[in-house]
Amino acid sequence: MLSISNLTKTYKGGKTAVSHLSLQVESGDIFGFIGHNGAGKTTTIKAVVGIVDFEEGDILIDGISVKADPIKCKSKIAYIPDNPDLYEYMTGIQYLNFMADVFSVSKGERERLVKTYSEGFELTSALGDLISSYSHGMKQKLAIIGALIHSPRIMILDEPFVGLDPKAMVYLKEVMRELCSAGTAIFFSTHVLDVAEKLCNKVAIIKEGKLIASGKTDELTGSRSLESVFMEVVANANANQAAD
Repeated sequence: MLSISNLTKTYKGGKTAVSHLSLQVESGDIFGFIGHNGAGKTTTIKAVVGIVDFEEGDILIDGISVKADPIKCKSKIAYIPDNPDLYEYMTGIQYLNFMADVFSVSKGERERLVKTYSEGFELTSALGDLISSYSHGMKQKLAIIGALIHSPRIMILDEPFVGLDPKAMVYLKEVMRELCSAGTAIFFSTHVLDVAEKLCNKVAIIKEGKLIASGKTDELTGSRSLESVFMEVVANANANQAAD
């Protein structure tokens, strides 16, 4: 579903944000992407969704290159950034209808999905209000609903739980599991390691733009916590870097 091959991204000034990164996300995966601030998670995600270009490698969405056919790729994905930048002059329902129009979602289907997700996120009563009046958490919920409204083949999320209240976090995890049971793939970054451990069937750890561990969550952790594994592989990477 998502194939990243030898991805390398260098910014002006010579800083390499991502170096020769390769990983695979299959249909039905909930794939956690973890690392320290500045490790390259957001750059990778922005390359996947077509926001930033890259010098080497390729990214395939459902077998299609983001470089060769970016519009086709974007029609298959939903992207939720860590800080959603919404059209604040719209009301919540206007924004959701706009998103549904972009993806040619039928009237009946959009009404069904808006009702389901707005009730689940307890946002129904605010849909008639201007987005400018929303709190950060409400904007996050609206962005998530807008991303879900076209039933994407793959969801790309950057720190999706930031700003959500506990009940909304539980509901989002339920939605993620339901989508993956139906064949959707989810690739998301997070700092919340216990959430990743419980939710993800696969994880990857990135440090200074390089992949240092990747695989099935239970195989990587064994009898240990993901937190202890994360600290160990980062420490080993630091030691190897010092030795070089």
